Amino acid sequence: MATQTENLPSYADLPVKPGAPAGSAWGLFGDDDQLGCLNLLTPERVIAAARLVRKGAVFPLNLSIDRPDPPLFGRGAARVEFVTGEVHRDDYLDNFWPQASSQWDSLRHILHPRDGFYNGVTADEVTPGGGKLGIENVARRGIAGRGVLLDVARHLEAAGRPLDYTTAAVITKQILSNCARQQDVTIETADILIIRTGWLHWHLNKATAEQRKEMAGEALVHLRAPGIGPDEEMAAYLWDLHIAAVAGDNPSLEAWPPGPETGGFLHFRLIPLLGMNIGELWYLEDLAADCAQDGVYEFMFTSAPLNIPGGVGSPPNALAIK
Repeated sequence: MATQTENLPSYADLPVKPGAPAGSAWGLFGDDDQLGCLNLLTPERVIAAARLVRKGAVFPLNLSIDRPDPPLFGRGAARVEFVTGEVHRDDYLDNFWPQASSQWDSLRHILHPRDGFYNGVTADEVTPGGGKLGIENVARRGIAGRGVLLDVARHLEAAGRPLDYTTAAVITKQILSNCARQQDVTIETADILIIRTGWLHWHLNKATAEQRKEMAGEALVHLRAPGIGPDEEMAAYLWDLHIAAVAGDNPSLEAWPPGPETGGFLHFRLIPLLGMNIGELWYLEDLAADCAQDGVYEFMFTSAPLNIPGGVGSPPNALAIK
């Protein structure tokens, strides 16, 4: 089946490939596709995104690699080892977990418990150092297109309903739609949708050392964070927007922990069924402040993940350019 980037099916019309799981986009972009929704970033859409650069302001979206501190989800903290020679200096990273700080989840990060990996890839094809669905597929292509910020934190604060960052509050599709309307921004096909919850700002600047230590414990027990959801309702909403990828400034993009309280585990639908890359723990404060100041929430977006053969994730190395 040829790659399709126009006249995309609605979520209600999925699957398009006979025998594919319900609610999946398997086969839509080809039977051996490795990129999922990133296929929507056509040259024409990249050119259109480049026209959004108007004032030359550049906003890096990566955290320092030593944040959060301590790391979440049992991941380790990177150590920067400094090497001193007679006429040179060098350094290297030890214990570097590519998903411990700002990150992309590759399409091999999560498999559906019943249906497996994206596009029917088997566990035997997801191998260390290579195989299918690794982050190197994205790295070799690069990500460039129109980015849109939805500043949900400011939106809810202005409405007198600020998020409680110690809870798994669910940000619904209605909240996202209302936020876009208030910001006077339209989400278009192939956008990289970026959602600011404000959780990371709270974690870095307001959470106590005791709170940060507790959150770094058993994630399902001790970590609580607002995020998008619930499950299938949000998956349908994001798919019907036909975005290329979605990212946020919170630990898991979706409300954490997943379960009945938050409507299920959205990762199972976005990554293995829809082929949608997820970004987490992105630093959005400077970008959000500028968008609030000039009222412009769209921008040229670029990202160059690390070219790690068989990689499960990577820092996004992302820029928003206005």
